[in-house]
Amino acid sequence: MNKLSIRVPLFSLNLNTLQNSRQVRFYFSILLFVLLATCSFGCSFGNERKEPTTSGSNTSQTEVGYTEQSRVAFNTDSLFELELPALKPGQILIRKSGYTLVYNERFEQAEWVAYELTAQETQSAHARTDKFMSDPAVHTESAAPNDYKGSGYDRGHLAPAGDMGWSYQSMAESFYMSNMSPQTPGFNRGIWKRLEELVRTWAVEYGAVSVVTAGILEEGLPTIGYSQVAVPNYYYKVILDHTSPDLKAIAFIMPNASSKASLQSYVVSVDEVERITGINFFPALHDQIEEQLEIGVAISQWTWQSSSTYSEAGSVSNDTPAVQCSGTTKKGLPCRNRTKDPSGRCHHHR
Repeated sequence: MNKLSIRVPLFSLNLNTLQNSRQVRFYFSILLFVLLATCSFGCSFGNERKEPTTSGSNTSQTEVGYTEQSRVAFNTDSLFELELPALKPGQILIRKSGYTLVYNERFEQAEWVAYELTAQETQSAHARTDKFMSDPAVHTESAAPNDYKGSGYDRGHLAPAGDMGWSYQSMAESFYMSNMSPQTPGFNRGIWKRLEELVRTWAVEYGAVSVVTAGILEEGLPTIGYSQVAVPNYYYKVILDHTSPDLKAIAFIMPNASSKASLQSYVVSVDEVERITGINFFPALHDQIEEQLEIGVAISQWTWQSSSTYSEAGSVSNDTPAVQCSGTTKKGLPCRNRTKDPSGRCHHHR
């Protein structure tokens, strides 16, 4: 006669070994309890509903100025990270406290840096650290500060230090080399700085704006330093006002050179920046609304007078006297350049 066995996780039961009905009832009671407990756990797990969790600080920063009209313009109920472009295959997000980026190892800089800037965040509470450092979050290793030394180019911020002074950590992280790109001094300290100041004005006036920015990375760019950091010929900045009743977007493409031209002269459509860079901006928008915002150039919808009450802690006044740079040349001689930078060094030696 074949032996019939019943196996449960905790033991093996041979019915031919049972001596009486009491023992049979005992083992089957255990088996029934195990089956019922398993069923109950599975049903409970299947019905569990997970709610999204966010920190209180992020909630207060992100929801400033949102209206029901702007809410229905997006593909998701979540109002977080609207500034992030669509990821391409293989791209990895690198998150900082004040901004997010995708690093392009081939060009040794960010393909894009994205962040939201609120009116409250324009009030800087922390001075510039001016401590440039490699980014440990870039697994392939980011560019190094020395890559720029003696190149004649500034370590130009993509997410400006002036937008990151709302916390010590965000200010410090703005000096990671993954947030830098080689910019000519006249561009970095001139028209690019004017645009950064205007964006802060917009953040104050509209409550908050989403910003995406970087150099335009393309084949054949010159490079600097041991890491061969590419020097972009052009830079772009794309801005979305997602807080006021009427959504609007605007974009800029600027040559990496000094200019006294008006900022309006560099305005292009968001669609044009997408065409040149291959980046899909603001994918959280419904397709129809995204198309309407990105094909047009609505200069008249934006304020062009920089009237922000923004002030950067530790910023340099125009009245600050210039001093001789404390750096030395490759021959060991004192640098003859003069500077107003708090570090006491010119752009070649910072």
